[in-house]
Amino acid sequence: MTAAEMRIQAPEVTEVIDEAELYLGLLPLASAHIIELGCGAAAHTRTIAERGKPASILACEVDTLQLEKNLAIGDLPTVTFRHAGAQAIPAEDGSADLVMMFKSLHHVPVGDMDGVMREIHRVLRPGGLAYISEPVYAGEFNEVVRLFHDEKAVREAAFAALRKAVEQGVLELAGQYFFNTRNNFADFSEFERRILGVTHTQHRLSPELLQTVREKFEGFMGPEGARFVMPMRVDLLRRPD
Repeated sequence: MTAAEMRIQAPEVTEVIDEAELYLGLLPLASAHIIELGCGAAAHTRTIAERGKPASILACEVDTLQLEKNLAIGDLPTVTFRHAGAQAIPAEDGSADLVMMFKSLHHVPVGDMDGVMREIHRVLRPGGLAYISEPVYAGEFNEVVRLFHDEKAVREAAFAALRKAVEQGVLELAGQYFFNTRNNFADFSEFERRILGVTHTQHRLSPELLQTVREKFEGFMGPEGARFVMPMRVDLLRRPD
């Protein structure tokens, strides 16, 4: 597949999976040296460390409040948490077998995205892989969130940076994978806590907008709460030998 053939979404794909099923089956995690950029609350970090059995994970996060919580984790001996962004990865050249980003590339300032691709190239060993997972701008959950946090432009910019990196030979395209994941909420209070209450982005909604969001959200409520299916894309890239 060439850069021109890369797709930003695949609406015909309806399969719903836990993303861990994809990367645990797809990637050579065992004994690997991994860098995770934008590890957030370290949910994927834990899964990779416990089930993938890598040699090491350098888990980077720019949100200092979340990082403090991560630094208190004491049962992941192969994981090192660091305060760092993807623009300046605290790792030596060619030191990583894998770089992983979960829904974090589009949070990078648009002007820095090309530089992030070069940084990933720098830290990967020749033949090393970059697994970059991004949400697709579609679906019912997106219809709720875009009322107060519209990410259409930044998600398109992230995809453009990936395609540009492939076009310019910074990284090679090893494959694209499309799937859907579930995002379920018991009620709007849980949505407020998990989505509006994140510390990496300050969501300040007026009372009127909050009510609009609540009404939109509650339109998706059923007997088991609000159950969303979120379309996702993974671009798997390789550092040229």
